[in-house]
Amino acid sequence: MKTNRNSQNEDVLLIGGGIIGVCSAYYLAQQGLAVTLIEKGEICSGSSHGNAGLICPSHSTPLCAPGVLSQGLKWMLDPESPFYIKPRPDLALLPWILRFAAHCTPRAAERGTDLFRQMHLASLALYKDLIQREGLSCHFAQSGALTIYNSAEGIESGRREAEKLQELGAPVRIIDAAEAKALAPNIHHGVVGGLYNSEDAHVDPALLVKELARVASEVGVQILPQTELLGCDSANGRINTVRTTRGDLFPKQVVLTAGAWSTQIARDLHLQLPMQPAKGYSITVERPENYPEIHLHLGETRVVATPMGPHLRFAGTLELAGFDFTINQRRVDAILRAANSYLTNVAGSEVVEIWRGMRPLPPDGLPYIGRSPQIANLVIATGHSSLGLSLGAITGKLVQQLVCEEAPDLDLHMLRVNRHRV
Repeated sequence: MKTNRNSQNEDVLLIGGGIIGVCSAYYLAQQGLAVTLIEKGEICSGSSHGNAGLICPSHSTPLCAPGVLSQGLKWMLDPESPFYIKPRPDLALLPWILRFAAHCTPRAAERGTDLFRQMHLASLALYKDLIQREGLSCHFAQSGALTIYNSAEGIESGRREAEKLQELGAPVRIIDAAEAKALAPNIHHGVVGGLYNSEDAHVDPALLVKELARVASEVGVQILPQTELLGCDSANGRINTVRTTRGDLFPKQVVLTAGAWSTQIARDLHLQLPMQPAKGYSITVERPENYPEIHLHLGETRVVATPMGPHLRFAGTLELAGFDFTINQRRVDAILRAANSYLTNVAGSEVVEIWRGMRPLPPDGLPYIGRSPQIANLVIATGHSSLGLSLGAITGKLVQQLVCEEAPDLDLHMLRVNRHRV
């Protein structure tokens, strides 16, 4: 069984219809390639739908950092904490935790922060160009980011992070409670101060992905939603057939951008791509009157508040519970409590959506971007954890360069896809 497109014209097949897949498809189509994208659900139905919508150079520190493990061990025992590992029988979980612990070093954090900052800045520039050139309607605003703290311990941890980012040239400055109040009049009087970075931006992520998918389709990308991957047939180190619920495809090159599901797809191809699905939550409400056009990081709780046109979204938490899509009401309540403990005018706002989705989390907190050493015509771009939206544009551009065998704009050695191979 075959799809309608002539297999001889199938240059590139992308597996996964989130921000990474759609950005990659757009940039590949700009090179005149025949591109098809398949998605098992609707476009932007996974983590790209309900995330915080941040493009955030100011938050370039990888999840693996000194102190994270000791703090995480405390949080792991609290089902309402920002980072929770649900006890469960999972043979892959313990090796992941051990690798995670091994990467919580100053050296790893320093190298990761430098790379992430380069990627964030490149992505921000690409997004600004894309949104302006293509006229994408997605509530984009580069109004900066304000991280607020309600404790002396919190502001001190923020100060240490700010100093590291300032060394990399980030325009982060420490502000007092009065300055924070001037930027966001709706914060509680208990806030003691914060950090402000003028370069950060935010969007409505679902609108961005769908708008970009529309533009990609207009320039020739064949987008196939509700198309489930059944398997890949390979021979002589190359994928030659991709079997789907809508027929067989015969692409010259394949790009894996399936987020948290990439590990299983890679396993079926006898590749190791260790990740844990990290469940994140968001609650979207009607935007309160006079709410400022700036996104807030509610420091101690790791919750983000992002204005998105008529809506306001609170997003946060990492819950390692496997592919468990149930909604833990305690975690939802914890996010809402965090919002009400920092902000004055959100209590009683009408809830638009309670959402959860799976973020793909590698054990070192860095994405996998590169060509597979074992399968010559496979490029992998996944594992962005909670930074998929922020790093989507630069990842799409890097995928285009890898597929076209151009020199990538960034050194991808730290992101190589076989770095955790045993």
